[in-house]
Amino acid sequence: MFSQLFGAFLLEQNVITKEMMDSVLAEQTDARAKLGTIAVAAGYLTNTQVEEIHHLQAQQDKRFGDIALEKGYLTMKQLMEILDQQGNAFMKFLQILVEKDCVPVSEIDAYLSEFQERKGFSDQDMKALKKDDIDAIVPVFAFAAKPFVTDVTALVLRNIARFITTDFYIDRIHRVEDYEYHALAGQKMIGDYQVWLAFVGKENGDGLYTLATGYAGDQARKKDIAYDVIGEFANVCSGLFASSLSEKGVNVDMESPFAYEDQQMKGKGYIVPIYLKGKELELFISVNEELIPGETPYKKQAGKQAGSAVTEDSKGTIVIVDDSLLIRHALRVLVEKAGYTVVCEAENGEEAVEVYQQYHPDMISLDITMPVMDGVEALSKIKEIDPAAKAVMITAAGQQQKVIEAIKLGASKFIVKPFSRDEVLDTLAEVLR
Repeated sequence: MFSQLFGAFLLEQNVITKEMMDSVLAEQTDARAKLGTIAVAAGYLTNTQVEEIHHLQAQQDKRFGDIALEKGYLTMKQLMEILDQQGNAFMKFLQILVEKDCVPVSEIDAYLSEFQERKGFSDQDMKALKKDDIDAIVPVFAFAAKPFVTDVTALVLRNIARFITTDFYIDRIHRVEDYEYHALAGQKMIGDYQVWLAFVGKENGDGLYTLATGYAGDQARKKDIAYDVIGEFANVCSGLFASSLSEKGVNVDMESPFAYEDQQMKGKGYIVPIYLKGKELELFISVNEELIPGETPYKKQAGKQAGSAVTEDSKGTIVIVDDSLLIRHALRVLVEKAGYTVVCEAENGEEAVEVYQQYHPDMISLDITMPVMDGVEALSKIKEIDPAAKAVMITAAGQQQKVIEAIKLGASKFIVKPFSRDEVLDTLAEVLR
């Protein structure tokens, strides 16, 4: 993050051009290989082990090295070796700046001192920034009196770095009230605490689309898919946050993701500006405040959708129920490539009950968090209709209580988002065996 912050400062001072900045950051990214790549090249890990660690990171909010140590895949000596090979990102940034003749080496220290003074950073702050230590950096920018605001900010930034890009930086947090916005998408957590976690698009919403396409690819350039992706990313972050609170005896659950356009949010919260690949968006967090995000939610064109015709060689019929078009598409592609037939898709629990009665599939997948009726209530009603119904619950991390309820009702299995191809196919094979 320090590279982007210092680079932006040099840009503001007209020391370098935008083209120079983009070129240096691109070269720095190439030079700083990921830990998994280095570990495989050194013969310490296999590609399968690296994929497993990345999948566990999505569900446990832990660093790559910590999981590798816990699983016994790396020794501490091996981890320190590959960390050393990865090198310090900021030092690489300075090195490339000098090598490309962007800034004379004799002037670097002076610019660093001016940068530190203008930003009001202490020597300790600078040390944390140069290490790209998010947990140490975030309190410098996002300290708030309200509980959890700083923790949620750090968790979101870790996930941006983990799943989207390391080309980002943040600015100072500020408190807002009755805030007008162009686009707002996120999720609300309820329970012992009420926490709103959302992303705010500025003007034309470029920052939101940058976040969405970074997480899900070019398909997220479509508005409906983009809002889905933002909601799913917020869902992953909320789930990890709920898991961390659960370990402390604090219980929160998640409502369905939401999206609004060109309205006013009534209530109080905090805004953390994020500059993602040069595009600005805002992270909005509110804790235990009376908040109305908008008057009229954005309505996605989801709803029920007919599936494919059943063929003689089909491995089984499936109904997919999720309010996210992104998740529905991902699951459908996976299972149909594997030889199963998706006979119908639905958006909420109420539709799930309806289409189950219509199609009587071999299996139904139910997202737990959905509007109108959640997946657990839908499962209860489906089991009343057909006690032998086979259902797989799709859940985010942090929804252990809901999973337990579903299992008691007779759910066959559950899959935690973000899921992997092998996890889905192994679950299908086991349930439909």
